[in-house]
Amino acid sequence: MRSAVTISLVPEAKGGPFVFWDGLDDGFARAAQLGFDAVEIFPSSAGDLDVARIRQLCDENQLRVAALGTGAGWVKHKLRLTDPDGDVRRRAREFIGQIIDVAGQFGAPAILGSMQGRWEGSVSREQAVAWLGEALEELGPRAEKLGVPFLYEFLNRYETNLYTRIADSIDFLRSLRTRNIKLLCDLFHMNIEESNLAETLRLAGPLVGHVHFADSNRRAVGLGHTDMGPIMAALRSIDYEGYLSAEVFAYPDSHAAAAQTIASFRALTGQG
Repeated sequence: MRSAVTISLVPEAKGGPFVFWDGLDDGFARAAQLGFDAVEIFPSSAGDLDVARIRQLCDENQLRVAALGTGAGWVKHKLRLTDPDGDVRRRAREFIGQIIDVAGQFGAPAILGSMQGRWEGSVSREQAVAWLGEALEELGPRAEKLGVPFLYEFLNRYETNLYTRIADSIDFLRSLRTRNIKLLCDLFHMNIEESNLAETLRLAGPLVGHVHFADSNRRAVGLGHTDMGPIMAALRSIDYEGYLSAEVFAYPDSHAAAAQTIASFRALTGQG
């Protein structure tokens, strides 16, 4: 398993669960100083990313890009895949598709989280799920052409009413034609919704494509009450070799959150 830490480039998300907030140069440098393997980047849009500069930062700091997030599509641009307005849904798919295209240049996946939306008002659950499925049938193959998976993140009940648990998410993904969608398993969301995190990770098995490494209070691992031992054992049992990425609050500050994360990562994996 490999370590990663988040960098947010979205001012509208300030105060959210991301570790570094002061630009790519700062985030890369601090991640490298602490010994992370990679960074996970949350841009305002694909057009705001300078691919050449990111490549340079990767080379200079000996880091990889673990994933690119699409959350700004909702937080900043108010785009959702399940919006009742067809034009909004179209623009949401294209916003995500453009981030997939950039992520693929780094051999990294893009993440669908908050942009999945919810069912409400005039939109029934059945209709929302159908629109979500249609989008994944388009976005999964787009990522596949670049040799990377596309990550679907099931969220807790306070952030979506579509899929909140692993078992239901697995059933949904298996109903699709595309087989290029993997699950992003966020330990914070899972702590709210799952009765046994280790068992559900084993259930997902090879569908686990990425892990958000967060404690029960969305602070760095070790600052809450999640029992990480069984979780790590479960990840080893399914031969998970991907990233444990810190999507956590910068508590009490960015450096402390990152330092706590890498210390916990090393203690739990025996690396370093």
